[in-house]
Order: sequence, then structure tokens, then C-alpha cells
Amino acid sequence: MLKSKILISTALSALLLACSPASETQNNSHINSPAAKSDLEQTVSETKRLNDFFQDQYEIFLSRSPMMKSYLGIKDEDYGKWDNPSLPFALENHQLQMAAYQKMITDFDFEKLDDSAQLSWRLAEFNAKQAERSLPYLDYSYSFNQMFGVQSQIPAFLINQHRITSQQDAEAYISRLNGIQDYLAEHIANAKRRFEKGIHPPEFVYDRVINAAQNVISGVPFSGDEDSPLLDDFKKKIAKLDIEDEAKADLVTRAEAALGSSVGPAYTALIAEMKRQGASAGTDDGVWKLPDGANYYANRLRNMTTTTMSPDQIHDLGLREVARIHEEVRGIMRKVNFEGSLPEFMMFMRSDPQFYYDDTEEGRQRYLREATALIDTMRGRLDEIFITKPKAELIVKAVEPFREATAGKAFYQRPALDGSRPGTYYANLYRMKSMPTYQMEALAYHEGVPGHHMQLSIAQELQDIPMFRKMGGYTAYSEGWGLYSELIPKEMGFYTDPYSDFGRLAMELWRAARLVVDTGLHDKRWSRQQAIDYLVQNTPNSIDDSTNAIERYIVMPGQATAYKIGMLKIQELRARANAELGDKFDIRKFHDVVLAGGPVPLEVLETVVNDWIAETKAS
Repeated sequence: MLKSKILISTALSALLLACSPASETQNNSHINSPAAKSDLEQTVSETKRLNDFFQDQYEIFLSRSPMMKSYLGIKDEDYGKWDNPSLPFALENHQLQMAAYQKMITDFDFEKLDDSAQLSWRLAEFNAKQAERSLPYLDYSYSFNQMFGVQSQIPAFLINQHRITSQQDAEAYISRLNGIQDYLAEHIANAKRRFEKGIHPPEFVYDRVINAAQNVISGVPFSGDEDSPLLDDFKKKIAKLDIEDEAKADLVTRAEAALGSSVGPAYTALIAEMKRQGASAGTDDGVWKLPDGANYYANRLRNMTTTTMSPDQIHDLGLREVARIHEEVRGIMRKVNFEGSLPEFMMFMRSDPQFYYDDTEEGRQRYLREATALIDTMRGRLDEIFITKPKAELIVKAVEPFREATAGKAFYQRPALDGSRPGTYYANLYRMKSMPTYQMEALAYHEGVPGHHMQLSIAQELQDIPMFRKMGGYTAYSEGWGLYSELIPKEMGFYTDPYSDFGRLAMELWRAARLVVDTGLHDKRWSRQQAIDYLVQNTPNSIDDSTNAIERYIVMPGQATAYKIGMLKIQELRARANAELGDKFDIRKFHDVVLAGGPVPLEVLETVVNDWIAETKAS
């Protein structure tokens, strides 16, 4: 990986550009003084040292994660390996992080760093303190769940991340197939240990996991006549290789053998363990049921929102936001001349066939085409509100069949660092009744541009920050930006159809309701059904949508609260900047301030924006 050398020249250039014009040389004598030169040299030197240190630490982390290398598009001697998911390895990672943090504190002088390096220091400190605070809950994640469980991560990783452009890459794919048995066995051991501690999801999750696992080992060479998902993927990839047919046939034979000897037994063992646990898992849904559950949830909220808001504060905020957005929806009702109550309008939007494409291949392709067109149109107008724009390409595709039944309705996958893989907006078209056309616009803006593709691609394309800042993330920042990005097009004149504008409001309402149900489930001990009922009664989303969402929040405590809290903070900071700067306020510069430093916690974002306001006033 390249070291961040550009930061040094940028810092030096910025200091030199701060000088007065050449005609006023009488005012510049202090720049040539020995003291000024010494300060400048120390700043450049200390900044370079710290950035080199961060780069070295990042490469240590990367060397311990073959899978992350693949996500970044790196192919090396680890291309055929899996990560080590054991608890001792995780504890070792934590110790390395703490040791690096202590070294940063003792070996570097914060006061001698330039502004960007000081921000990197603050973020490293924030991350270390968060990791230390979260250490008691290192074993609290549900290894197998319907949202991000290992049973689905394995095929998703191989299909979407393991590129095959040579015979050597194909050999690495087979090596990974052979390694699945050990990799999955370690995760099963983690799940067993956690179950014995009382850390496990409710019983409904187990059927979802078992179904997903069975999908992976359905088809040739396990059963039936059609190829299983992984064999189908492997065959398609090697078909494009410029090698002899005999070599291709040999690769397929070996892949089939690996599927039979490693993948099949691994997933069979997983299914058996999930059946065993599911038989006695119980029906309590929230993490309040876990050992030290209240403190665990408080820590999750702190990590997800990067604030110190309590569950009660978040719950009450959600109730207020739901009420406010309901009033805006009533405004849409008046625009479309709907005669009836708010619940009746919600039912109309949920059930009227005009808002859904056919549940056919043609209907799905139409959805993908139109979502792509929306993104292309927005991309053509980005100059109006942005200075910095991403170089990476963006594509829209449907969620793959092997995981569509349990995946969320839409999500984004960032591009490869080397440009070999574009950013991808995944639309889940498994049930077309869950993808109303009136939400298509807001979804495209959230997942594509100016949303996640904009934010994540800009971050990893930045040239003047350490890699841990490019590739890191804070949920409230990224999802707050995604939700804020649904609103920006409204201000630009998009959402001309009032039903589409309702779709925008419906998605914001959905995120506000999340504040209520997430805290309801995990703090107030709501049942799964109680939370589902709240969504059905207060949003236009279907029962299926609401059920899937609540099941997601159950296995991802706190995550869903980050969206609205992040959006509200960005809106608050923008309003403050606009009020204080008046005619000097430039929306393009504000967006650059938010995005051009990479992801940051909300408290840090507030400091960055406040500094920009002060600097703009001074100029």
C-alpha cells in the first residue's frame, strides 16, 4: 500500500500559500526567520512520522485479514485464505490496537501536527476508547443470523469479492472452498460458547439461518440437476479465462470435490447445531435478556449513534419525529385529494396495485432500469451542490437469489480500492410488493448518489488521509448522510410526483419509527409482535416489510437508530452554518466540509463544521 506522502506537500503548500502577495515583501520577513522555518519543518516532519505510523499499523491489520484484502481488490499469497474468527485472535487484535494507541500517545507530539493529522489522532483515540469500552461485549454478536450471518457471508464473499482473472485466482477460489469446513467450524464453536453463556438470538432466527444454509448446499454436487450457487459462480468465472478447456474441466472437477468434502459437511454441521440451539432458544427478543443486557445496549447505542443519548431520549425523539412527519404526510394527502384518514391513506399506499411493478422478471428488470436512470439523472446535476465528486463507477443490480429471502430491501457495496469493482446498489426484488415505485427515487438517492456511493467512494479516493480513515466508518455518519441525501433532491426540484415525495417522507418516517421500536425492543421489553404492530400502524409499509425490519433490529441492536440521529445532526449543522454565515454560506462548500475529510463521529463532525464556520467568518 502507498504511504500518504501527499499530505506533506499539501500541508507545506497550504502554509506557503498563506503568505501575503510578493509586492508586500515587507510583511513577510517573519516567514524567513529561523523560528518560523523550524516550526514549519517540525510540523511537516511530525505529520509525516504519524502518517507513516498509521500506515504501518493499517498494514499490520491488513496482514491479519485475508478477507479484507479481497474486499480491497488485493491479490497476494493470502488470496485463498479466510480470516481467523476465533476469540483468542480477536483478543489479540484488541491488544494490538491498544498497544498502537499507547505508542501514538507516547511517541508523537500532538501540538506539532498539522490540522489533518490532529484529526487523525483524535479519530484514532476515539476508536481506541470505543474498543476498550466494548471489550466486555466482544462475544455478544450473534454469529448466525438472517441479516449478516456467516452462513450467507461465505457465498456472498466468494461470489462478489473473489475475482477470477487467472488460473491462479481459480486455484485460490478452490483453496477457499476447501477452507470453509475449518472456517465455519470455528464460527460454530463461537456460537456454541455464546449459547452456553445465554447469548443467542430468539428461536425464530434459527429457521431463517437453516433455510439460508440449505440454499447454499442445494444443487449439484449436493442434490438435484442444477448447479449449486457456488458451483454456478465458479463455472461462470472460469469460463471467461483464456486457458485450455482441459484445464477448465480439471478446475471444475476439483471445485466439485471441494464442495463435496468441505462445504457440504460444514453446512450440514451448521444446520445440526442450529436445530439443537433453536429447540431451546426461547422467544424473548430484546438484548435486555442477555447477561448485563442493559449496559450492553447502552454501549451499542453509543457506538452506533456516536452520542451519549439514553434509550429514553432516543425513544422520545422517535415519537416526536413520527408525529411531525405524519403532519407532512397529511399535506401530501391534501395535494392528491385523498378523502379519508391517515391510516386509510397508509393502507391505500400499501395496497393499491398502481404502486407496484409485476412480480415477474420483466417487472424486476423494469425496476432496475428505472432506478439506474434516476441515478444517472442525479449524477448529471451534482455540480450544483458538490465540489468533490467520486471517480468510481456505480451499478444497480438485484440481490442474488441465494440470499434475497432474508436480505434487507436495499444496500450498498463500496467499490474496490483499485477500481477493479464498481460501487453497487443492491435492490432486493424478491417480493415486488416490498418495493413500491413511490420509494424508488428516495432509495436510489440514498444508496447511490448523492448517498452512500458519494460518501464512501469520496472517502476511499481521498489522497491526504491515512487508510484507516478512508476505510473506516461510523454508522451515524454514513447512514445519517444516506438519509440526508434523500432530502437534498427535494431541494433541487426532484420528487415532482407527490406520490414520490410521499415515498421520501415514508422512508424518513420509517427511520423515525426505528427510534421507537429499537428502544422498545431492547430497553422497554417490547415483544416482536408489539414492535411489528407499531410499524404497521404508523407507516405505509406492509406487514412483510415490518416483520423483516423488526427481525433485523432484533439481531442488530441499536444500528437502526443511527440513521435519523445522524441526519438530524447534519441538518442542525447546516442550519447553524447558514444562519451564522448568511450570504457567505455555500451549500457546495458545506457538503465538502462534511465529506472531504472522510467518516467521523458526530461530535467530531460538529467540531469540523464549527471550525469551518469560524474560518469562513474570519476570511
